[in-house]
Amino acid sequence: MIINTGQRTDIPAFYSKWFMNRIKEGYVLVRNPYFPKNVTKFYLTPDKVDVIGFCTKNPRPMFKYLDELKEFGQFWYVSITGFDNDFEPNVPKIDDVIDDFKYLSNKIGKNAIGFRYTPIIVNSKYTVEHHIKTFKYIVENLSGHTNLVTYGFVDLYDKLLKNHPEIKDCSDENKIYITKEFIKIAKEHNMDLRLCSKEKWLIDYGVDIEGCMRLSDYERAINKKLNPTQKMQARKNYCACFLSNDIGTYNSCMHLCAYCYANGNKELVIKNYKNHDDNSPFLIGNIEEGDIIKEANQESWTTNQMVLDLF
Repeated sequence: MIINTGQRTDIPAFYSKWFMNRIKEGYVLVRNPYFPKNVTKFYLTPDKVDVIGFCTKNPRPMFKYLDELKEFGQFWYVSITGFDNDFEPNVPKIDDVIDDFKYLSNKIGKNAIGFRYTPIIVNSKYTVEHHIKTFKYIVENLSGHTNLVTYGFVDLYDKLLKNHPEIKDCSDENKIYITKEFIKIAKEHNMDLRLCSKEKWLIDYGVDIEGCMRLSDYERAINKKLNPTQKMQARKNYCACFLSNDIGTYNSCMHLCAYCYANGNKELVIKNYKNHDDNSPFLIGNIEEGDIIKEANQESWTTNQMVLDLF
């Protein structure tokens, strides 16, 4: 099976020690975000977990543990946008993340890592040309270290509209122009460009809309075919990704990005962060009275069939 760490928070950046404690203990407890008393126990052992998916804006805190994760397959997405601290107050500088991306690629292999340029927010400071220039700079620097890049436009969730009404969607005309330019840049560096946002109609301009996290990506990362025994439900009519079991917790990412869909408000995030215990089986908090703990149905999906590298 596949375990994901990055759909709800950034575990490598802020909770790497906790994560490795969970690896050593061999399990993790995860609350249902909508029914908190319902808790799932996932075993974190190589005989049950074929791939661990990491999504992060700062992989460096996990580097000292990479050798301890060698028994597990890994697939990483590293987000690099180049926003200043007006949108990303606690994200490392762009060149630092680029350097860390290269280090990670050399460590785990370029088939096990991709980068995300998302979300695209257009305003008087972050103009269309700014995004094209920044995207080109990142792609040129990562050339040879990955074959996979994902981009997407900002999603105006209700809480985003409430917390940051100054953030606006850009015009369809700009989305088309950016898409065409990104396609050119990616092709020049032999990178597979995919869209990760709601504008599926951009397929008419040549971009791949079939999901940024696919079963084939996990397979290529570990060089083995996977035969899933369960189907992960993506967001209907929105997300085409092969979603996996996520062990993160909403409202816990201390990057505090203005556009984040996983954080409700800064005060709640800080409160939760203070309630984190590296030795707890939960990312935030601990076992509480009335918790109903059920073990996940887990088994390896790997087969003996190898994967051909088609990039």
